[in-house]
Amino acid sequence: MANVKKESKSNGGDMFSGLVIVSCIIVGWLVWKFVMGAATNFKDGISGGEPLEGNYLAMVYKGGSIVPVLMGLLLMVVVFSFERFMVISKAAGKGNLDAFMKKVQGNVTGGDIDGAIEACDKQKGSVANAIKAGLIKYQAVKAEGLNSEEATETIHKEIEEATSLEMPMLEKNLTILSTLVSLGTLAGLLGTVTGMIKAFGALASTGTPDQAMLANGISEALINTATGISTSALAIIVYNFFTSKIDTLTYSIDEAASTIVNTYRRFRGSLK
Repeated sequence: MANVKKESKSNGGDMFSGLVIVSCIIVGWLVWKFVMGAATNFKDGISGGEPLEGNYLAMVYKGGSIVPVLMGLLLMVVVFSFERFMVISKAAGKGNLDAFMKKVQGNVTGGDIDGAIEACDKQKGSVANAIKAGLIKYQAVKAEGLNSEEATETIHKEIEEATSLEMPMLEKNLTILSTLVSLGTLAGLLGTVTGMIKAFGALASTGTPDQAMLANGISEALINTATGISTSALAIIVYNFFTSKIDTLTYSIDEAASTIVNTYRRFRGSLK
């Protein structure tokens, strides 16, 4: 049943990711074509002509056909960042995670397992669910009277299984963000190359070089370079940020598991 539920979530997530990617590319093209390329951004109202002085929208529009792709990639970074933030925040639970961990550890150390379970119910989220599974198993092994080694293995296994069901979705779209780091750079580089080809084409013309074409080619190259670097830089920042958040959640679960196991060992030691 759990596998069916997990597969259903995975399929739903894949569909969402696909829709976001296609939608961002379409929106990026629309913004480039109708917002940046609006006639009001250019002199004499001629779309694609000479940009108005200081009009950056028109300047970016002149970056060429690679710009809408870069705009789509940038939108993907923004959308997936918001989506990951919502998911990871939900996984941490309702209250402050550090305060929750202190409360649970205090309850477990004091032998108040029911209080710790109650705290997990109030906190909710992936971390609380995984810890709650370990606490319930703690009560079970305590009732069975297992020795420390058997109890340690059983509790850790239970928490690992609970974590495997709760945590994988946190990393789902991080792969896309990490891919966008490379794609942003490569797309920007492609735009740079096409711009430089136009620039050198102007220099290679017979007679006097076409200065306007030379300037447009260099401008296109630089615009694509700047947009590609910006996209990659933002993707790197959010990817590292969310990776750090997930590591913190995982560490919290491991820390709670260690506290539960050590408490059981003290309990078994007191019986001797």
